[in-house]
Parts: sequence; structure tokens; C-alpha cells
Amino acid sequence: MRRNFKIQATASAGLESLVARELRNLGYAESVKIDDRSRVFFEGEPADIAKANLWLRTADRVKIVVGEFTSKTFDELFNSVFNLDWPEFLPLGSSFPVAKAKSVKSQLHNEPTIQAITKKAIVKRLQQHYHRPESLPLMENGPEYSIEVLINKDEVTILLDTTGESLFKRGYRTEHGGAPIKENLAAAIILLTTWPANPLRPFVDPTCGSGTFCIEAAMIAKNIAPGLNRTFSFEKWPWFMENANFEALKKEAKLNEKSDLKLDIQGYDIDGRMVEIARRNTVAAGLKNVIQYKQMRLQDFKSDLLDGVIISNPPYGERLGDEELVHKLYRDMGETFRPLDTWSKYIITADEAFETYFENRATKKRKLYNGALKSNVYQFFGKRLKK
Repeated sequence: MRRNFKIQATASAGLESLVARELRNLGYAESVKIDDRSRVFFEGEPADIAKANLWLRTADRVKIVVGEFTSKTFDELFNSVFNLDWPEFLPLGSSFPVAKAKSVKSQLHNEPTIQAITKKAIVKRLQQHYHRPESLPLMENGPEYSIEVLINKDEVTILLDTTGESLFKRGYRTEHGGAPIKENLAAAIILLTTWPANPLRPFVDPTCGSGTFCIEAAMIAKNIAPGLNRTFSFEKWPWFMENANFEALKKEAKLNEKSDLKLDIQGYDIDGRMVEIARRNTVAAGLKNVIQYKQMRLQDFKSDLLDGVIISNPPYGERLGDEELVHKLYRDMGETFRPLDTWSKYIITADEAFETYFENRATKKRKLYNGALKSNVYQFFGKRLKK
């Protein structure tokens, strides 16, 4: 079996540099590359793929690049897919749906046909390799290997998804409210702040909802692997697991947790029902007694502490349903946070008029996507404390 693979770590638009930074921190600095289409690649063996799935906080999926080539006709696509080394990846009896095809600015643009041609070419290659007659269908009653075809300007990339459900599904969020922020986006926003460099500082989410920001912050500070309590597609692949040392990777992750680290993480919400959901999610994440929650209006938040961090994903027009209420909330936020001049504040909203009603210009602004919804992270840096 080939030991070294080209691997893609996919991410939402705007998060690619964070995913690349995470991979470098995991030890893949020499092979990490971001291409001209903002795709993040690295190289590694099955153990490295398992490690990336286990540890990446800001990525969506980890995929093996099975092949790359140019195709302008369906015959070219068929022949190029057929010539890839599918027996290396797909044991006899495997289920191998071509789950996704996407074509952008290419001669081949009919995505269902792209899927069908790709499937047909793989079937024929496996029939020949496993000496199965073409007149009989291949049995696909074994583990699933999900395949994707992406075509951009006639350049084809064939991918094998090792993750399964997206990496944002950590396994702890059993309940949530309306329009929740994804776990990996929450982690990304926290990593954009200065808080992880000194997590002993106060951390507050005054609109905590189901607790995602608080939980992700605690997991980052305590060095808890985000994929530790979920399963992945690759775990059903015998050839992969024989070479992945996955149980050893999980054991090592548990040993490296900072379980004794004391944190000051607070979550508030005006909705008592959401506070209870946040508490239940926190227990599910194994963080009972680490995070303190309280039912409270954002406007009632005060603190005498210094150098804290506030992260808030407040309701905005589409979520709250009343534009005037939203703008009043933003004005209240500005008044409530103004005395906290040594605190840094990070506000996530899709409302382009936020700064006007908050009555303060952001130090920096960064565009991110929560699903298909474009949002901005408005960053207000606190005054530096004199040493």
C-alpha cells in the first residue's frame, strides 16, 4: 500500500489561513500549501490523516486526493478516472458512492452526468482488477468510501472523504436554538483573538445561546482534541486502520489535556431555556464545572476585572425579526461595553450597519461565512495594560 498521500483539508471561505496554521502547528509545516484557489493541502500517511481529523478545529473535512488531471470531454474523464489506482483504496465489496460533483467554468458542466461517468469508470476498473464479469454488478455491501469530483476550468480533482459528518460536529451539541454558529467557525473566531495566548484571562459570551463559544474556548485552553468524542468514516476502512495507530493517537491526546487548568469562562443569555441547553451541552463536552452560566440580560453585564475578552454573536435582523429591536440591542451593547476599555470585544453579525449603532469603529474587520450567510467579525482591541 502507498504510504504517503496528498491530502486536502477543506474549510469555509475565509478560514483557509487558520487551517494552514493549525496544520503547521501539528507538525506539517514543510508540506502545507495554500494554492491559488485558497485550497489547503498537506502530505501524510494514514496516521497523519487520522491526526488531522482528530485535532483540526477550524476545518470542515479531510480528504485524500486520489487523482488530478485535465478533462474537456466525457471520454477523457472516463479514461482518466479508470486509470487511477482504485484497487489501492477500494477493497472488493466496498460501497463507493460518487456523492458529489461540482463544476465551475468547465467544458463538462452537467454534474449528474459527471457523477455517473465517474462511477462507471471506477466500476469497470474494479471489475477488471477483481476479475468480475462486466455483465454482473459489483456487490457494494461493505464499508462506504465517499468519492467527490471537483472540476474547475477543466482541471479535475478526485477526492476520497475520510471524515464523514463534517468536523464541526464535535458530538457535544445535543441541543441548540435558532441559527446556531457552527463549532468550527466559533473555534476560528476564538483563534483570531488574543485570548488563547493567555487563557487565564476572563472570557465572556453575553449572548451565549447553546454555549458554543464558551465550550470551544474551554476545549482550546485545555488542549482537548475536538474530534475525540466522535467517529470518522476512515474507522470502517480495514486497510486504513491497520496503518493509522488511531487508538494510540487518541490515548496521546487524552494524556496531553490540561485537565487541572482553572479558567474564568462565563456565558450569559436572556433566555433561561438556552442557558439550560448550554449547561447540558457543556456536560456532554466533559466540561462540567469549567464554565459558569447565568440567565442575564446583556445590558446588565458589568465587571471590575481587566484585560478580558468578550465574544458575542448577537441576534440580527433575520434572526430577531424586528430591525428596530436589533439596532437598540447594538446601541445597548456599545453602552454596556464602553466602560470595559481594557477588554477586547469581538462581535459577529451579518448586519453591515453594526458599527453605526454600536457607535464605535472596529479596530479590524474580517469577513467570514456561517454556512451561506456572509458575516463580519468586528474586532475592538482593548487598551494595553501598563507593565
